[in-house]
Amino acid sequence: MLRGAVLLGVMFVLGYVAATRVVFPVPAPPPDLLGVPDLTGLDLQAAAARAAGAGLELGAVDSMYHPSAATGSILGQTPLPGQLALPGAAIEFAISLGPEHRAVPDVIGQHERRARVLLGANGFTVAVDSLEDAEPAGEVVAMEPEAGTAVALPFEVRLAISLGPPVVEMPILLGLSEEEAFLLLDSLGLFVTEIEMDALTSLEPGVVIEQDPAAASTVEVGSEVRLVIGDRALLPADLPRPDTAGNAGTITMGANMIRVISLQVRSAGSERPST
Repeated sequence: MLRGAVLLGVMFVLGYVAATRVVFPVPAPPPDLLGVPDLTGLDLQAAAARAAGAGLELGAVDSMYHPSAATGSILGQTPLPGQLALPGAAIEFAISLGPEHRAVPDVIGQHERRARVLLGANGFTVAVDSLEDAEPAGEVVAMEPEAGTAVALPFEVRLAISLGPPVVEMPILLGLSEEEAFLLLDSLGLFVTEIEMDALTSLEPGVVIEQDPAAASTVEVGSEVRLVIGDRALLPADLPRPDTAGNAGTITMGANMIRVISLQVRSAGSERPST
């Protein structure tokens, strides 16, 4: 019985050795892991040398635009610096193509909102200056740099946006003399383009009895004004008086005061024209 137990023990040992060494051998211990070096900022040649010195090699390459990194320099890598890798493992990395260059699109004449969207979609930032201009309010009237200029992104484009034409409030001219009305309108940048003389008034001759546009209305600087003046005995020396037949005369007084004035006469028997 003792002999059988010993034999059983020997068979168990032999079976264990055969199973662990022949059927299911224990794998060899892994080689020592290596630290991954930092390749960021290096060019390809320097990066390859550093990777080889660490027992690794360069792997797949990606590329992308970068606003400040030099062309050809490494932007990032996988595995990250300081991580462990097997000897001979490949380090994948991305390389810089440098800043992207684009031509500035033309947004002159477009509304500010549309111009902002278009510039932003092309990688530009926008700065805005406002000014009074003859173009409609909100329209781009100037830009810097000029459209078509190639610049490195990101880049700020300055836009000049119209506030619309300057406007003033139409003054009250009724009761003023013609000269006073001219001077006041000239100071506001408004122009008298038509004078009509009316004898059908009991007011003092030579004063404004009608005006168009009406007082207190908002008008653009440079707008034209029509006046009706009470009939008077004397006209300014440089303003020719129409003849008794009512023939119109045309004059120019002060380049900034009056552009073209058509003179008409309404006599006591004439019908007042519609305004």
